[in-house]
Order: sequence, then structure tokens, then C-alpha cells
Amino acid sequence: MADWDEYSDDQLRYGGPQAVEADEGDDSEVQRKAKERELKKAEVRKRLEEAGKAGKKKKGFLTPERKKKLRKLLMMKAAENLKNQQVKSEQERQNALKSRLPPLPDVDNINDKGQLEKIYNDLFAKMVKLEEEKFDVNFMVSSKDAEINELSIAVNDLRGKFVKPTLKKVSKYDNKFKKLAESSSEKKETKEDFRAKLKVVKKENVIDETIAKTKKADKPEWSKKAKGDADKDAPAAPPKTKYPFDF
Repeated sequence: MADWDEYSDDQLRYGGPQAVEADEGDDSEVQRKAKERELKKAEVRKRLEEAGKAGKKKKGFLTPERKKKLRKLLMMKAAENLKNQQVKSEQERQNALKSRLPPLPDVDNINDKGQLEKIYNDLFAKMVKLEEEKFDVNFMVSSKDAEINELSIAVNDLRGKFVKPTLKKVSKYDNKFKKLAESSSEKKETKEDFRAKLKVVKKENVIDETIAKTKKADKPEWSKKAKGDADKDAPAAPPKTKYPFDF
């Protein structure tokens, strides 16, 4: 039971202690829901921030500085591998030479002819054997190369592809330079006379041409016609009589 003295007159007027307790319960429920909502918002915000940070990290992982360092490390690693490979190949070469080449005896301190002949024969036999092995290895390599070439041609034929021939790189100006060189050499050999190919032009003065034209055009055409008519109307000359004493 609630103590009535704890409540004011207004509270007692509008429902008494039960109404006050109900109001307090509603306020606590609203506060609880508000807290839950805020917690959910904070959780969602935190999740979004983490996702954004992760996306930024993934997007900008290879920065220019990191790329530069990575390239430098790769170059150092490649140089180290190349150096190790060279050392290994040199060791293999030295081991092969030691196994194939016997130690040479000190010939300067040997005075026995038979022993020297034996050393010579042994070295000669060793050289012959090595030459035979070299010939066999070269023949094997050439045969394998030919076999590989035939197989590659067969594979390309089955695929429907043809082996492209190796084209020689030729400059487009070579032919022009060659033609120019040939033409210059021909000109040097046969000196052409360019004057013979020139057009012949008559050397006439312009004043002489105009004078000749004016002389032709001095007499009008009617004077020429009148002269022709006068020649027609003139009487014919009498025939000349020949006397006996004329010689």
C-alpha cells in the first residue's frame, strides 16, 4: 500500500498513487526503448565506420612509396638469384673440368723418355675420347632440335596455324637512296648535255616583226584589185616581126 502523505493534492486529484506509478512505468519504458534505439544506432554507426576504414585500407594499399619499395625489393631479390645462379653454374663448370681434365704432371722435371711418351699417349687418348663425346653431344642436340621443329610444325598444322617466317626489317627509304645513288653514278659515267634537250627559239627582234607586219598591211585590198583589173584591160603587145637582116 502506498503512503498517502507522500503525494500532493494534484496527484491525489488526478488518479492518486496508482496514476503516478503508471506514469513512472511509462517513462521508464520510453527511456528503455530510447536507450535501445541509441545503442542500435551506435552499433550501426560503428559497423559502418569499420567497413569504411576497411574499404579505404584495401583501396589504398599500394601507395607510390610502397610500390617503390616493392619494386626495389624485387630487383634486389632478382639480382641475388642471378648471382647465386652464376655461382652455381661456375661451380658446376669447375667440377666438370676437374672430373674430365686429369692433373698434368710436371714434365719439366721428368727426364725419362718412356715416361714422357706414356704421358703423351694418355693425353692424346683422353683428347680423342673427349672429341668423340663432343661429336655425340652435338649430333644429339641437332637431332633433338630437328625433332622439336617437326613436332611444332605438325602441331601448328593440326591447329590450322602456319609458322610465320622471320621477316627482315627493311627501311622504306633504302630503295629511294639506292635509286638516287644509281642515278648519280649514271650521271657521273655519262655526262648528259642538257643544252641538246632545250627547245630551239629563233632570235627575232620585236621591232622587226612589227615593221614587217606594217609593210604587209600598208596597201589596202581595193588597190590590189584595181591593179589586177588594169592589167587585164591593157592591150596586148604586137608580135615582133623578124627581118632577114636581123641577127
